[in-house]
Amino acid sequence: MKRRTLSAFVLALVTGGLGLFSPAERAQAHVFAPALLELREVGEQFGWYLVSVRWKQPRARAAGSLLEPVLPADCVSGEPQSVIEGTGLVSTWTLECPRTLVGERIAVDGIAGSGADVVLRITLEDGRTLTQVLKADRPEFLVPERQTALSVAVDYTRVGIEHILSGWDHLVFVLGLVLLVGWGRMLLWTVTAFTLGHSVTLALAVLGFVKFPPRPIEALIAFSIYLLAIELARRQNHRQTLMDRMPWIVAGGFGLLHGLGFAGALQQVGLPEGEIPLALFAFNVGIEMGQLAFVALVVASWAALRAIPFEWPSWALRVPAYGIGTLAAYWFFERVADTLVGA
Repeated sequence: MKRRTLSAFVLALVTGGLGLFSPAERAQAHVFAPALLELREVGEQFGWYLVSVRWKQPRARAAGSLLEPVLPADCVSGEPQSVIEGTGLVSTWTLECPRTLVGERIAVDGIAGSGADVVLRITLEDGRTLTQVLKADRPEFLVPERQTALSVAVDYTRVGIEHILSGWDHLVFVLGLVLLVGWGRMLLWTVTAFTLGHSVTLALAVLGFVKFPPRPIEALIAFSIYLLAIELARRQNHRQTLMDRMPWIVAGGFGLLHGLGFAGALQQVGLPEGEIPLALFAFNVGIEMGQLAFVALVVASWAALRAIPFEWPSWALRVPAYGIGTLAAYWFFERVADTLVGA
């Protein structure tokens, strides 16, 4: 067996093992399931600012963890009303504050132990929308007079990077592309086509030009990975595949589908009023940075493993295809079941 084959086999085993034997939340393919805290100034009454609060936290979280919003102490809180909404628990109530939220500190306790970040979205009375991702090392946000373009770009780039690196289904798909195409100019064109595809549908979906329910899209993304595994298996059987003839077209077509999945994550976070193009661009840049970092890691590992003087049996060549296909099939049936339950 050629060293390149050995490299692909070992690389797929290592990467697949990370996905299969990481903590349980990674087995769900997407760990990007943040809590969402929305504060909206709705007017002024008798000298008090009225603030509508919507607090959505995931029902599935680390055992014993507790997320708790920390709001301005001099605000008077109404009685919360709670309902179950999809995979989250949503509570709503009204605050009466003696002043506007500008200059106040908003925080969430318990992020470190929850396994989920918190997206904070604030809509001020003048129409401005501020968005911030609260994390374990940054659990609070000082509401500024005006959010700068730089802070928007940095925050949304970070969200994009975190989403792609926690989206194991997208990473497995990219891994399949590398194993199929190899490294070199063809890999560059194929990954570029995938990038262009998901960039188009990401923008169209986030801007409201196309709308698709997220659960079926996630199931179809898993199915696209399964089809890629089939292509990989056919190639290992020395049969010419569609990927051999037109890899960039297939990657671009699947990219259109994956872009709708990226859009679902960005729609959870929301876009700041007045900075929508910048936030959308920064999020997409973050996705590409994370994706390129992953490709670089795969290629570097591949190059290092080529030097190993070891010959594997012929059946080992099929392991990457069957491993990727099995994982994709599991995700597909899991997501179809979630779609049917949520219907």
